[in-house]
Amino acid sequence: MNFTQVAGHLGADPEARVTPSGQKVTSLRVAVRSRRGGQDITTWWKVTIWGDRFDKMIPYLKKGSPIIAMGEMNKPEIYTNKEGQPQVSLELVATDLRFSPFGRSEKSTSDSSQTSTPAPQQAQSAPAAPGLSEDEIPF
Repeated sequence: MNFTQVAGHLGADPEARVTPSGQKVTSLRVAVRSRRGGQDITTWWKVTIWGDRFDKMIPYLKKGSPIIAMGEMNKPEIYTNKEGQPQVSLELVATDLRFSPFGRSEKSTSDSSQTSTPAPQQAQSAPAAPGLSEDEIPF
């Protein structure tokens, strides 16, 4: 078994469907950008989620959302695109899905630029633990 981790942004909203046998399957298209030889390269992954394991998370995922998917990678398939060039299709069957702490979706970036930022509140120091001075607190 191989275990692969893919971190990128959604290229479209998640698509959920039910198979004829009644099993739920959700598909994600994830764009992973990398830089090789001074050139930006985007690799597209199809991430498949079987069942309802991540149903509470899926409503928060929209096109452009940063995401990390982990699971088993299927054998890559080679196909010919519309321009006649060979392309590689990569697929991952997700066993774990996480919100990415890196990057922002384009929607959240544009939303935050339109809203005003509240004035920062002054940080309050935590009370010292019993028996420890403020300099000895382990955090």
